[in-house]
Amino acid sequence: MKKVGGRLWLLTLVIVASVVSFLPSYQPAYHAMPSWLRELLPNKGITLGLDLQGGIHMVLEVDEDRAVEIAVDRSVTALQDLIVEKGLAIESTKRTAHDQITILAKDADANTAVKKLIDNFPIFVERDSAGSATTTIWELHEAETKRIKDSAINQALETIRNRIDQFGVTEPIVQRQGLKQIVVQLPGVKDPKRAKGLIKETALLEFKMLDEDVRLDLPARVMKDKEAEVLQEFANKLPEEDQILFERVVDKDTGVEFRMPYVVKRRVMLTGDVLSDARVAIGQFNDPYVSITFDSKGGQEFERITGENVKKRMAVVLDSTIYSAPVIQERIAGGRAQITGTFTTQEANDLAIVLRAGALPAPLKIVQDLTVGPSLGQDSIDKGVRATLIAGILVVVFMVVYYRLSGLIADFALILNLVCLMGALSALTATLTLPGIAGIVLTIGMGVDSNVLIFERIREELRGGKAARSAIDAGYDKALLTIIDSHVTTLITGVALFLFGTGPIKGFAVTLCLGIAINLFTALVGTKVIFDLLHKKQKVEALSI
Repeated sequence: MKKVGGRLWLLTLVIVASVVSFLPSYQPAYHAMPSWLRELLPNKGITLGLDLQGGIHMVLEVDEDRAVEIAVDRSVTALQDLIVEKGLAIESTKRTAHDQITILAKDADANTAVKKLIDNFPIFVERDSAGSATTTIWELHEAETKRIKDSAINQALETIRNRIDQFGVTEPIVQRQGLKQIVVQLPGVKDPKRAKGLIKETALLEFKMLDEDVRLDLPARVMKDKEAEVLQEFANKLPEEDQILFERVVDKDTGVEFRMPYVVKRRVMLTGDVLSDARVAIGQFNDPYVSITFDSKGGQEFERITGENVKKRMAVVLDSTIYSAPVIQERIAGGRAQITGTFTTQEANDLAIVLRAGALPAPLKIVQDLTVGPSLGQDSIDKGVRATLIAGILVVVFMVVYYRLSGLIADFALILNLVCLMGALSALTATLTLPGIAGIVLTIGMGVDSNVLIFERIREELRGGKAARSAIDAGYDKALLTIIDSHVTTLITGVALFLFGTGPIKGFAVTLCLGIAINLFTALVGTKVIFDLLHKKQKVEALSI
């Protein structure tokens, strides 16, 4: 008989540590603890997953071709500026495909000059222009197209993560899936519609000049959802360098929402990538607006643009919607501007969040959208707890009936297993999901599996004529390798599920791996300590097994 003192102290220490670690998961007991003890423990225990506390599960897909188009459009704008600066005789420079630029020169000399100018854009390669002396077609390198698409996914991932962090969601999951998809899980979100809008909004901020020289008989106001009809009616009357954009307006008296059309130049004067901050402020009539601050480069450019366009109107455009179109009264220095509009304080806050977090590189498409309500999550918890209790009671009753007093000792190991498992999950601040509860139920079954192997070995030794004490020691020694072998193989499977699985599979793998490790301890140390204590106090001639 080995000495039991050290193992008894170890068992006691593990039980105490497990109970204390679980306390942050039970807030009333946690707040009743001394402050010095709370500082030693995690400030939060087990976190409930999306399927248990409700929330949003979304799979988003990035429009990669649109990301390429936006990159090419920026190159077109830069090229147009260079052409004006050099004074070249070029009739038009425009994007004619999602990755192509077509330049039409007035003569062959200008065409030759523009070919030299394009050397400043090494990401483009010249394509066959059917022998034309005045037309050249340039296309993005294949490697550059691939880089833009991959960068768009990574940038969208980081932008969404920044927006969610500022939105204040706890334990969000934002990760890449496949080549161009992003998985977003937001547990505990109370306003799913607002959260989805915040995530999906592109937030491409642009400053464009109104073209007030074009005379079109545009309607003063357009009813909501009738914009397409106006665009179709005036499509052939617009100059190529102009477009029609709409401002959202809400009548304060009637609450009716309508749109005001404007003729706006396509050329982008300034974009939101030069912003350094965006904050909500309140105007003199208690109307919220967003105050934006440019970085040093953006501030200088904004000052130059406003200085060159005094008494002209500049449109503040966000995602192809005009928020305001004020008249520039004077050169604006200091790198500050305002975005006003008919929005609520919450809408202004959301706008400030997306501007601070940055614009998405391309629009997002929702591939999968699942909203789990809190009531459904609570129902899952109730069913999970019920399944755990039923499984536990059945196992406890079976062990007592089949193995008698030894079965009762195995039940003690089972309870100890659950206590240690919940303590470990709480100490690791793990996220408990519905598959995680399934892993706990599975652990209950595995918790007595090791004891069954040990007890059957002990029965064999007793049938061989050994005394109770010797049979117990021999049973544990001979079952040791078998128990370790079975647990290690299952542990390898659990680790593989954790490393290569996603979402719910990881939740199942966490509880499975922890349960296996704890089960080894409770089976080989916990129950052995009880047997040793019984034999230490009195000599047992017969064993109830």
